Amino acid sequence: MSTHMLRAAVCAATTAAIAVLTVSPATASDSDQAAAEAPKGVAFAATHGTAVAEGTRWLENGAGTTLVLRGQLKNSGSDCYSVWFQFTNDFMPRPPQKHVTQCGRGTVLIDFQLPSYRPTTTGTTFVCKGQDLKDCGQRNSVTSWPVGNIPPTAG
Repeated sequence: MSTHMLRAAVCAATTAAIAVLTVSPATASDSDQAAAEAPKGVAFAATHGTAVAEGTRWLENGAGTTLVLRGQLKNSGSDCYSVWFQFTNDFMPRPPQKHVTQCGRGTVLIDFQLPSYRPTTTGTTFVCKGQDLKDCGQRNSVTSWPVGNIPPTAG
């Protein structure tokens, strides 16, 4: 077979394969596989009084590793409640950071990113009544990952 005929055969086979791929309908198993490959986050939650903060956390890789926390703070009472995060990097505690506050009944979104996440980073989230640190609930880890699993990443 000449080189010209071989090239023509390869081009014809490639064109036929592309045509089959573009007209093949998506199946339920395709959707299931895509969902299974999507980044899976790990749940986080903190409560205090009439407020509940909950959501999902995961890692994103880019120029560095970023810890992403997304969810919501729901308040079913009339007081104000705030979501706080506190991190320790390389054994050096950072001050707590207030992220969002909800006064009265309602919901506010949590969309927090820590761009300097490292394996030695530890952190907690907690809910406090009001907008200061005088009356707070239990601190819950946002940097411990399920045993046997690599922290979930997006990308």
